Amino acid sequence: MEDFIDFIPEKFTQFVFVTLLALVIGLAQRRLHTEKEEFKVFGTDRTFTFIGILGFILYIVDENTLIPYLTGWLTLSVLLVVYYIFKLKEQNTYGITTILIGLITYCIPPLVITQPAWLYILIVVTVLIFSEIKGSFVEASKKFDKDEFITLAKFLIIAGVILPIVPDKQIVPFINLTPFNVWIAVVVISAISYMSYLLRKFVFTKSGIIVSGILGGLYSSTATSIILSRKSRNLVNQHENYQYASAIVLSMAMMYFRILFLMIIFNRNLALYLLPVFTIMTVFSLIIGLTTLRKAKKNNSVDKNNIIDKNPLEFKVAIIFTLLYIAFSFITHYVIDIYGVTGLNVLSWITGLVDIHPFLLNIFQYKYDVSTNVIAFATLQAIISNNILKTCYVLFLADKKLRKPVAFGMGAIILLNAALLLFLL
Repeated sequence: MEDFIDFIPEKFTQFVFVTLLALVIGLAQRRLHTEKEEFKVFGTDRTFTFIGILGFILYIVDENTLIPYLTGWLTLSVLLVVYYIFKLKEQNTYGITTILIGLITYCIPPLVITQPAWLYILIVVTVLIFSEIKGSFVEASKKFDKDEFITLAKFLIIAGVILPIVPDKQIVPFINLTPFNVWIAVVVISAISYMSYLLRKFVFTKSGIIVSGILGGLYSSTATSIILSRKSRNLVNQHENYQYASAIVLSMAMMYFRILFLMIIFNRNLALYLLPVFTIMTVFSLIIGLTTLRKAKKNNSVDKNNIIDKNPLEFKVAIIFTLLYIAFSFITHYVIDIYGVTGLNVLSWITGLVDIHPFLLNIFQYKYDVSTNVIAFATLQAIISNNILKTCYVLFLADKKLRKPVAFGMGAIILLNAALLLFLL
C-alpha cells in the first residue's frame, strides 16, 4: 500500500484535492441559490471548480515568480468587478459574499501545494460554515443590545490588553503576590461569568427555569439562589415551587463544578487531591436537584425572565474583586503567620459569609507554609460556610412552600460535604 501511494505523483494528488475542495464550495453555493436565483450569481458548482483548477494550472506553471498566477488573479478580480457593477445596475443588490468566496477558491491551489492539510481543510470548512449560517447571524444580531459590543470590548481589554502588560513581580517581599497573578484571577472569573451570561442570553434564550438555574450557578450560585427565592414569592402553583427548588439545588452543583475547574487551572495538585470529593458533591447535588424536579408536573411553561439580568462584566466588579483578592492575600498571610493552621480554618469559615472566590483563588495560587491537606480543609470549610449562608437566604427570602424542598436538598448537600470533610481528617 505504501509503495502504491509513493507511486502516485504528488501533483496528481494535489490536483485532486484542489478539484474536490473547489467542487464542494461550488456545491454549497448551488444549495444556497435556487434554480430561479442562479442567474443572479456568476456561477455555482462548475464555475467554482474551474476557478480552482485555473488557479492550480497558473500556480504550477511558474512557482518561482508567480507571474502567471498573479496575472490570473488580477484577471479574475477584474471580471468579478465587472459582474458586480452589472449586478448593482440590474439587481440593485450589494452583497459581495459570493465574489469573496470565488477569490478564496482561487487561493486554494497554493494552500494545498505549500501548506499542511489541516490548514487548507480548516479554511474550506470555515468558508462552508459561514456561508450556511447567514440566517443564524441575522437572528443573533437581533438579540444584541446596544451595549453588547461594549461589553465584549471590556472583556478584550481585561484579558487581552491589561493582562499582558501587568508586571509579574512581587508587590511586597514577604508575600508571594504579583499584579499578574491578581489579574489572571480576575480574567478567569470574568471569563466564566461572561460565558454563562452569553449562553443564557444567546443560546438558551427560551430555556426554562432549570437551565436558568444551572447557567446562573456557573455565574454565581449565591446570586442565583437569592433571585430565585425572591421570584418564588409570586408563584401560585405548587409544582413551580419544586422547579424553583430544583433550580437552586442545581446551581449549587454548578458551584462545585466551577470551583473544581478553578483548582485545575491554578492548583492541579489540590485538584487531584480533591477530585473525588468534588466529583461526589457535584453528582450528589445533581441527583438531589433532579429528584426534586421529578416532583414537579411536566409542562412546557417557560420562565422568560433572566436569572442574571445584569451583565457580569463591569470594571467596578473587577476592581472590587481585585481589592478583595489583595486584601485576602495580606489577611491570609498574617493569619497563617500568627495563628497557623487554626487561624486559616477560622478564616475559611468567616470567608463563607462573603464572596469566597477571592479567598479560594488566593490559597489556590500561592504556596503558603501549609500542606495541601490544610488547603483542602480550608476550601471545603469555606464552601460549607457559604452553602449555609445561601440556605439562610433562601429560607428567609423564599415563599413558604419553597422552603421545605430547598431546606431538604441544601441540607443534604451540606451534611454530605461535612461528612467528606471529616473523612479527610
